Amino acid sequence: MKKNIGSTDKIIRLTASAILVYLNSTNLADGIVDMVLLGTAFTLTITSFINFCPLYSVLGINSCNISSNP
Repeated sequence: MKKNIGSTDKIIRLTASAILVYLNSTNLADGIVDMVLLGTAFTLTITSFINFCPLYSVLGINSCNISSNP
C-alpha cells in the first residue's frame, strides 16, 4: 500500500472523526444513523493512522507530499 494521505488530510480526518464521536455520545442520533456515525468515525480514524485510503486509490487522488512518499 502506497501512502496517499497527507498530514493536512490526516488532521481533517481525525477532527471529523472526533466530531462524529461527539455527536454519537450526545445521543442526538439513534438507531441506524448512530451506527453510520460510528462506522464513519472508525473508518476515518483507521485510514488516518495507516496513511492509506482505498477510495483515494480508486479515484486516483493523492494528498501526500511527493517528497514524503518514497
